[in-house]
Amino acid sequence: MSDEEREPRLFTLTEAERTRQELEPILLEAMDSRRKMAELDHSLLEVANRIMLMGGIVVPYEKTAQLRFERDHLATAIKTALERIQATGCVVKDLEVGLLDFPALIDNEEVYLCWRLGEDRIRFWHRQDEGFAGRKPLDPRDAGSEPSVH
Repeated sequence: MSDEEREPRLFTLTEAERTRQELEPILLEAMDSRRKMAELDHSLLEVANRIMLMGGIVVPYEKTAQLRFERDHLATAIKTALERIQATGCVVKDLEVGLLDFPALIDNEEVYLCWRLGEDRIRFWHRQDEGFAGRKPLDPRDAGSEPSVH
């Protein structure tokens, strides 16, 4: 069975929290690489604008090649980090803000346990068709009990 055909992993709240703690440094690394890549994109745009202003006569090949090399390296680092995160069954919803979803069951309905960077633990969930705007607080009574969240 290929990865595409495999049933999504369903997390218990305890499993999701443990996985979240393991993934947080990887997520931070990917977010940092994304920020650096955006800065390099800006630098590449500035170089392209200077080339156009000079009528294409002066092309800083070495600088452009170095910027592109660094950008490609960061793109590879981001791809690798995202693959590592997704290999756990977790879904990266927004790399800019650090938003992760963990497939789970609540009352026999497939939902996502939702965590955003900066939150101390997983406290929210949402239906699969709702997204971040539809987040609801986990019932405090369910936080420690696995039967209703798995």
